[in-house]
Amino acid sequence: MGQRPSARSAPRIEDHGLIGNLRTAALVDRHGSVDWMCLPRFDSAAVFANLLGSEEHGMWTFGPVGLGGTTPEVNRQRYLDGTLVLESTWLTPAGTVQILDFMPVGDETAQLVRIARGISGCVPMRSLLRARPGYGRTVPQVVAEGVRARVDLGDGRLWLDAPVPVHTENGDLTAEFNLAEGKTIAFSLSWQPGTDVPPVPDASRLLGKTQAFWRDWISQSTYTGPDREAVERSLITLKALQYEPTGAFVAAPTTSLPEEIGGVRNWDYRFCWLRDSALIVETLLGCGYVEEARRWIGWLQRVVDDRPENLQIMYGVGGERELTEMELDWLPGFAESAPVRIGNAAAGQLQIDVYGEVVDVLFKAQRHDPTLAPAVGALVASLVASLEAIFDQPDMGIWEIRGPRRHFVHSKIMAWVAFDRAIQLVSAGHTDGPVERWRQIRDELHREVCKRGYDPVRNTFTQSYGSQELDAALLHIVTSGFLPPDDQRITGTVEAIQRELSTQGGFLLRYPTEGTEHGVDGLPGDEGAFLICMGWLVVALAAIGRTEEAEIFKHQLLQIRNHLGLLAEEWDADAGRQLGNFAQGFSHISIILAVLAAYATLSTAGSRRNVVIPS
Repeated sequence: MGQRPSARSAPRIEDHGLIGNLRTAALVDRHGSVDWMCLPRFDSAAVFANLLGSEEHGMWTFGPVGLGGTTPEVNRQRYLDGTLVLESTWLTPAGTVQILDFMPVGDETAQLVRIARGISGCVPMRSLLRARPGYGRTVPQVVAEGVRARVDLGDGRLWLDAPVPVHTENGDLTAEFNLAEGKTIAFSLSWQPGTDVPPVPDASRLLGKTQAFWRDWISQSTYTGPDREAVERSLITLKALQYEPTGAFVAAPTTSLPEEIGGVRNWDYRFCWLRDSALIVETLLGCGYVEEARRWIGWLQRVVDDRPENLQIMYGVGGERELTEMELDWLPGFAESAPVRIGNAAAGQLQIDVYGEVVDVLFKAQRHDPTLAPAVGALVASLVASLEAIFDQPDMGIWEIRGPRRHFVHSKIMAWVAFDRAIQLVSAGHTDGPVERWRQIRDELHREVCKRGYDPVRNTFTQSYGSQELDAALLHIVTSGFLPPDDQRITGTVEAIQRELSTQGGFLLRYPTEGTEHGVDGLPGDEGAFLICMGWLVVALAAIGRTEEAEIFKHQLLQIRNHLGLLAEEWDADAGRQLGNFAQGFSHISIILAVLAAYATLSTAGSRRNVVIPS
């Protein structure tokens, strides 16, 4: 076996950068190791699965050789401005080197390019590529012929092109070289289906093309206010979650990164949730990106395919409906957090709120682009017609619990949103529908929620009918139009959620988990604070006039981003670390929501209160 990379301290999810090509993505850690990459799609089997196991499950280390033959941690890691090109810099006793990592956009052949630059001195370098197909389960056949090598994946091949000789040993591909000041050396890894031989990549041309793509894309953002750099990094991250061939968005490019270290709340997020993607599209629309909305609406039309009564809450990026959940028992999981799961059984759940999120973003899309109105109107009418048959049923809710169904208040409010927006589209002449019946259902839903989902003693809406628990998703009520922001029930709900669901630093839990199998979600253990809830809280505080507090919580959210401006799904306030899948679309929506809400209210005259951040 080839020489090992450096011994590492306990891993942290946030010690990674994201690169991608709008078809798949890779995570690169602070030692220059590609720890995760699936080929050719986000939801394909991983060929590098060190993230969820060990070095034996696949990785590609590339960097200077330190003491004892190890790869030291980088001294600086950043993105080139306005791009998804990752720059890592090492300051070693022998000299300084930089590596640029990126995945070119716009080619069906997935590629990962690593360009090493000698800044000073002459530094010994090593590349160790250990591809392990099938999520680390298989040692493949490898062949090296001078400066080109190949790896047989079964359903395709990896081709490694290097300017120095590459050697094979026990399924590994290794190369060692010295990098002198002023010299540049590029390694390129290409995936090709079948046995076709791809051309040797031109790394310099691909770097220029990749930088130009991302800088052109981010230049279209209409946001020019404070914290612009944070917004742009989150916009680029959201764009990187799009599967370009169809327009779908994945929730995150990873699976089974734990919501509790050592726990079992480990799920596969490499699919297109209608809710998540609708909220991504809404966020992109708010920053001027209409084309992404058009592409996603086209994808949605294809997956609905005149069968809205069979709507699923998530699909594969190509519109696949079968997302069978299974466990990979040969992988120990990130930081020994098992099981590692692929697929997602939640695809078969009833989640009524999805109709509201989807219909709401369709309604907003046609406002941004009136040419979308005919397609949007027909789609909304069919979705709401299907909603008529199920809106009064209990469901699994926005957090897709794995316990008994309940009448979740958030689900009912979002059903109200769906009927309300459909009525507006009919009234504007953009679609046809039984508007009087929909109006009757909408108004009855409103009365029912206010009666059965509201606790007058505590002055707050509750998680479900008849329950005492709270749910951070109820913050959606502030901007849904269900009640005006100055309604005392709105203020009471915001204050109750802060009081009962806050953790250290003011971050919010989704709901109480109790740490037992008898909690609302039917799962053992606990989880961190859910980061999109902080964005919702900032929006809610701004809406009810608490602008100073909104600004402070926005700052809290920005402070916990990693060194590259990225966020996972959750935050462990006690340990000061990120949890859950990474990089997470919901969390980057949260950043943009928080910044835009705080900016919009900078000059707003409203009540100012003394702010106490919970400890």
